[in-house]
Amino acid sequence: MELIVAKFGGTSIGNGNRIKKAAQSVVDEYMKGNKVVVVVSAINKTTDELLHIVDDAMEEAVTEKQLAEIVSMGEMTSVRIFSSAIEALGVKSEYVDPFMDNWPIVTDSNLLNAKVDFKDTEEKSQELIKMLDQGIIPVVCGFLGRDNQGYITTLGRGGSDITAFLLGHCLNADNVIIVTDVSGVMSTDPNKLQDAQKLDKISVEEMRDLATHGAQVLHPHALKYKDPKINAKIIGFENGDLSSPGTEIIGPSKDEMLKTTSLIGEHISVLAVVGEEILNKSGILAELTDILAENKINIFGISTGQNSVTLFINKKDADEAHRILHDVVVKNDNLSSLSLGTEIAMISIASPDFIDTPGIISDITEPLRENNLNIVEISSSQTSVVIFVECKDGKKAYELVRSVLE
Repeated sequence: MELIVAKFGGTSIGNGNRIKKAAQSVVDEYMKGNKVVVVVSAINKTTDELLHIVDDAMEEAVTEKQLAEIVSMGEMTSVRIFSSAIEALGVKSEYVDPFMDNWPIVTDSNLLNAKVDFKDTEEKSQELIKMLDQGIIPVVCGFLGRDNQGYITTLGRGGSDITAFLLGHCLNADNVIIVTDVSGVMSTDPNKLQDAQKLDKISVEEMRDLATHGAQVLHPHALKYKDPKINAKIIGFENGDLSSPGTEIIGPSKDEMLKTTSLIGEHISVLAVVGEEILNKSGILAELTDILAENKINIFGISTGQNSVTLFINKKDADEAHRILHDVVVKNDNLSSLSLGTEIAMISIASPDFIDTPGIISDITEPLRENNLNIVEISSSQTSVVIFVECKDGKKAYELVRSVLE
């Protein structure tokens, strides 16, 4: 017997036939002897329609409390229909919404973009276990929360994904299954390239980076609740079968579960290639990186400017890289010169919390400024920051950055 948390997105319950198919897939798992907690989004486009009506009716006059209560109606309707559909198939089900005593998701009072109170949520989630033990299939509103004053809150766009992974974590589920309008994670957007292919597996780290850069298949914040011991996958609704293969989400790794800081042990050298307005010349970057790749020289980082490309490579490869790239500079009319700079140190910091931590870069770099440590280069994504400092300052900079995270 397994405990499954199954989340159905708005498209997968977009009409009566799809709701019936989804309910049947849940009942099928129940009949196998598994326990299932269902999380549902608002029926397709319901939330957008409610927001449009509110905008026409009240414009800026609507309060956050009013808006949270209004948009919650989409999920409140979905749970009632879905639960009824399950019971129509002969299995006991009950819906769970934020007005009920057994509501599990507790948040702060930021009504329209609430943060989860994990400790209280973990405690309240045990009410769902009692329902499961009684042979009941709970159907829970996704996207919604409730603060300690009893006000309805929302978790932001894509919040139903957060609900599913959060409940999976709190309930020690065996599986979290995200049912959506695609058969899994694709190699690219199938609406843009028809030859996109489904991936069998993807890591939490890859999935988070994909989601933070625009892929709509899963909310990146949901993955912070992905327990490595819990199986998770994304499947399409077409088959009406929760055992469909889809795309399995692997991890997270041990390092991904915590903020990580690393100081690259090897000394790094800086190579700067210059040329007039080379940023506007196609193929320059590819020519430089391809020749290094052909000679098995790794690049730790690249910085581009209007008239320069700076490459950060291992010191032990610097002389060879200098010679190889000089040949490229001499032969390419768009390039004029090349310099081999001083040694530097590289500090890499990563955390899934960076996505929603305003000012994280200034928090990390301010101690370096206060200690007169020069930053040679800095690069960042939504989940990581990489800092290059002078080699003599590497260890001290590393310790200062670690103190910020701790």
